[in-house]
Amino acid sequence: MPHEITRWRRYGKDRLYVARADETKVGWWDLQTDEGHPEEAAYAVELGEAVRRWQADAVSDQPAEPPGVLVPLATDVEVTPAPEPATEAPAQEPAAVVVVDAPVEQPDVEPELPQRPWLDLAGNVAGEAAREQALAAKEAAPVRTLVARVMRVHTDERAWRIGADGEEKVAAQFDKVLKKDPRWQFIHAIPVGTRGSDIDHLVIGPGGVFTVNTKNHPNAKLWVGGDTFLVNGNRQPYVRNARHEAARAAKLLTEACGFPVHVEGVIAPVNAIEVTIKTAPKDVHVVPRRQIAKWLLRHGDVLSHDQQTELFDAARRSTTWR
Repeated sequence: MPHEITRWRRYGKDRLYVARADETKVGWWDLQTDEGHPEEAAYAVELGEAVRRWQADAVSDQPAEPPGVLVPLATDVEVTPAPEPATEAPAQEPAAVVVVDAPVEQPDVEPELPQRPWLDLAGNVAGEAAREQALAAKEAAPVRTLVARVMRVHTDERAWRIGADGEEKVAAQFDKVLKKDPRWQFIHAIPVGTRGSDIDHLVIGPGGVFTVNTKNHPNAKLWVGGDTFLVNGNRQPYVRNARHEAARAAKLLTEACGFPVHVEGVIAPVNAIEVTIKTAPKDVHVVPRRQIAKWLLRHGDVLSHDQQTELFDAARRSTTWR
């Protein structure tokens, strides 16, 4: 059975994602631990066989090491007989002069591995990217991470971990939206570009397209006045970042779909004890986590079913965001 195999390397991970030709997901294989993770138990053998074939093909595609200097014979060069000696010695048969080409240095080119045209992002789990970053930080310094947790010291590991928690809580609100109106669709943890940026949540529904940036600040006091966003009195660039994220998503989706796509940025505070919005930012919405489901459902229809379908099909493709 033919399979499409995609290699994914990010956040210190190295995996193969295996799917059938009809795009049925078979599972993924961890190349670092050499362990398989089938979508269903019945796919375990199929997953292993597909990976072994991929590994065999990858090895066979490697260029062979030359055993020595290989000198190919020229085939289009005229052979010239040697001149007769000046002495009166008996004439001998002239020896053939073999003209050779210089050895050709082969370029050191890494063979291309089989790749799927794109990865399907629709199956991404909320907080997945942040959770992997937290795990990588913990594995890099396990003792320091443990001590920091006990001492309640803020570290990169903690920031990624509570960020993942916040994204999961916001995604739970999206489940409430789906129960009320199943036309809405959501994609989480979208990697954008090549510098590690990602969109926490992309929302596509009859009411429009939104990028949602989750900000988890336990027991903090938040204050918003236009483009100014304060967390316990400290200024943060959240409004500027949300605006840039929405504009970038609009540009990429417009290019992928072929029609203008308007995207609005949303900041979703999580676990704050107080959120004061003195003046709402221009073209960016600040919506606390517990209010986001009702906020989305209040939007009137601005997109047709066909537009939503085309937008979601473009958004789920990893190539759209590269």
